Amino acid sequence: MSNYPHGRFCWVELTANDWQQAKDFYCQLFSWQAIDQDIGGGMYYTMLQSDGKTVAAMYQMTDIQKMQKQQTSWLSYIAVDDVDASVVLATTLGAEVLAGPHDVMDAGRMAVINEANGAKFAIWQGKEHPGLELRDVNNSLCWNELVSHDTRKSKEFYQHMFSWQYTDKDMAGMSYTELSNVGIAQGGMMQLTKEWGDIPPHWMNYFAVESCDETIAKAQRLGAIICVPATNIPEVGRFSVINDPQGATFSIIELYTNSDN
Repeated sequence: MSNYPHGRFCWVELTANDWQQAKDFYCQLFSWQAIDQDIGGGMYYTMLQSDGKTVAAMYQMTDIQKMQKQQTSWLSYIAVDDVDASVVLATTLGAEVLAGPHDVMDAGRMAVINEANGAKFAIWQGKEHPGLELRDVNNSLCWNELVSHDTRKSKEFYQHMFSWQYTDKDMAGMSYTELSNVGIAQGGMMQLTKEWGDIPPHWMNYFAVESCDETIAKAQRLGAIICVPATNIPEVGRFSVINDPQGATFSIIELYTNSDN
C-alpha cells in the first residue's frame, strides 16, 4: 500500500516546543519507542513506534514557528488521492492553505489546511510512506473528532472534500455525528457550545488504552493536566481529555468489549 484510501485518517504528528520532553512523556505514557531521523540542521523527525510499528510522529518546533507563537499541538492527517487537486477544491470551499502543497522527500506530498470553520488539518498523498503502520489497538490512534462552531457547514465542507458519510446520534443526551469513510466509522463531530468557553474549533486525536483510569494516573505523575476526567460513554467506552506537560491536547479511550456492555 502506497497510500491510505482517499478520506481516511492516516497520520498523527506532534509539533513540540520541547521535543525531548515530549518524547519522554509520550514514550512513558504509551510505552512507545522513539526512532529519531536526522533531517539536517540539528533537527530530527521522530517516528513513534509500538511493537516495532509506527503509530505517530513528532518534531522540534522551528525558530520561525516559535516566533509565530505557535503552541505545542497535535495535527491530524487525512489521505487524498491528489494533494494538488484537493488544495484547489479546499480553496473553492472557503478554506485557507497554511502550507504546501510540497513533497516530503520521497515519502509523499502534503499540505496543511485551515477549513472555513477554523479547524486545522493536513492532507497526505503517500508515495513510499502511506502513513500509520498500526492503529485501532491499544496505545495507537483509534478515533478523530471535530469540534465545530457550525456542524452543518462542517458536514458540507468535509463531504465535498472526502465524500464522508454521516450518522447523527444521541450520545448521552448530546447531539453527535459519526463520520464514516467508505462505510468504515473513523471519527465524529459535535457542536461547540457556550459552555466550552473560548476553546477554538479543532480536530482531536483519540488513543486507545487498556485502562483509562490507570493511564490518567500515569499522565498526572508525568506532569499532564486532566481537562475532562474519566467519563463513561454508554456502549462505547471510558474516555478522558488530557493536556500534556506542554499544553498539547489529546484524548484517551478504553473501549468496551461486548462483555463490558
